[in-house]
Amino acid sequence: MTASTVFVPTKGGGPVSTTPVDAVSLEARAAALCTRSIKTTSKRSALHTTIRCIDLTTLEGTDTPGKVASLCQKAVRPDPANPVIPSVAAVCVYPEMVEHAVAAVAGTGVAVASVAGAFPAGMSAPAVRVADIADAVGRGADEIDIVLNRSAFMSGDLGRAHDEIAAAKEACGAAHLKVILETGELGSYDQVRRASMLAMAAGADFIKTSTGKIPKAATHPMVLNMAEAIRDYADQTGVVVGLKGAGGIRTAKQAWHHLVIVGETLGTEWLTPDLFRLGASSLLNDVLMQIQKLDTGRYSGPDYVTVD
Repeated sequence: MTASTVFVPTKGGGPVSTTPVDAVSLEARAAALCTRSIKTTSKRSALHTTIRCIDLTTLEGTDTPGKVASLCQKAVRPDPANPVIPSVAAVCVYPEMVEHAVAAVAGTGVAVASVAGAFPAGMSAPAVRVADIADAVGRGADEIDIVLNRSAFMSGDLGRAHDEIAAAKEACGAAHLKVILETGELGSYDQVRRASMLAMAAGADFIKTSTGKIPKAATHPMVLNMAEAIRDYADQTGVVVGLKGAGGIRTAKQAWHHLVIVGETLGTEWLTPDLFRLGASSLLNDVLMQIQKLDTGRYSGPDYVTVD
């Protein structure tokens, strides 16, 4: 653990270093953190925090303006019968649906995020990807989710991978940039740690686990690995970056594990929508059912929440 790999960005900034990951210790710590229980007195607060940090997502070829409007209605008022329930952080849609989402959440405080840059593979020409990002921002997106160029990264062309993220950041203008690493494709914890540092050095406002389009995504050790990278980057540069877990997060219990990992590693100040997100389509339903259980002492029937 004494050696380090140094990555020097090609556009501005100084060098950042990555320490080799002790896989055994990382997995053991992640497992230990996930045994933490949330007591009844804290459970409601954790559930509300989870909702506030959700990017409610629909990324299907069958998406329509009507479906997006319905999703936005749920994002603003997750449970119409319970006004205490907070709104989610954002809705996440394809660029073509951004204008419909913007109209539906206007004045509510819910942000509109859009995947862009040839999502989910990112294998178009750089100019095409930048144009896609600029188009989504022009349609009104507050946040942009792009994918790391894994082809460049895996072949060792770190400068190219870095510069493409930097160009995406420039194309975002005032919009926040989330960089998806697609951790299940990178091969090792060390690779994910290096990709995390590279993305942050290139200007990412958030680093994100996965597109949600592959089976292996937001595992607990991988989320911990990325949280430790964020901590190390903040220590080295003073720059604070957010973390988004996405891919396979479907239950309140899974969300709690992420809250514990992030809170214990980065501090409770990270547990806000400004620095922590959960990308999900069905998670919200389970969280609402857990809140209803706290309120009534029993689980609701299958018609209590809408099916996304």
